[in-house]
Amino acid sequence: MLNKILKIILISVLALITLVILMIISLFFIRLFGHREIDDVTPAIPCNEELLKKVDVLWVIPDFKNYNISKNQTWCNKIKNLNKKIGLHGYQHTYNEFGGELKEQELVKAINIFKNCFGYKPTMFKPPQLNISKQNKELLKKYNLKLKYRLNQETHKVYHCNDTGILSNKFVNIF
Repeated sequence: MLNKILKIILISVLALITLVILMIISLFFIRLFGHREIDDVTPAIPCNEELLKKVDVLWVIPDFKNYNISKNQTWCNKIKNLNKKIGLHGYQHTYNEFGGELKEQELVKAINIFKNCFGYKPTMFKPPQLNISKQNKELLKKYNLKLKYRLNQETHKVYHCNDTGILSNKFVNIF
């Protein structure tokens, strides 16, 4: 009887280990062949041109340090002409900006700045520091913004213009 129980436990542990290994391998291949993204795109943060060209999604900060991107139409056209998907990355990219109580007018300002820059409303949103409250998730739904969140960050290579993410851009390339 004890042997049967031990055998069942051993088989279960081996099955779990196999599952974990398969998940890790799957994640590796998803990151290897999936699209690449770059956070913190704004004229106020220098961004490597080669990096901008090699990614598929640009996450734009509309009003970083009171630098309204729509006031720089040359920059807006340059980014738009890269022919990449462009998403909204917060409003001013302050710490915990969307983790607390955000004023709806701030989200509306962010959407309008984005629209004035690129000529269309954003459809995707990624909160700064991946921190967002339940109320703000509901606010995004109200404005038809698809939330890209932690799973998106883990399954795609995500670079940063200022190279200040959790992992350096050099490591993002490897993993």
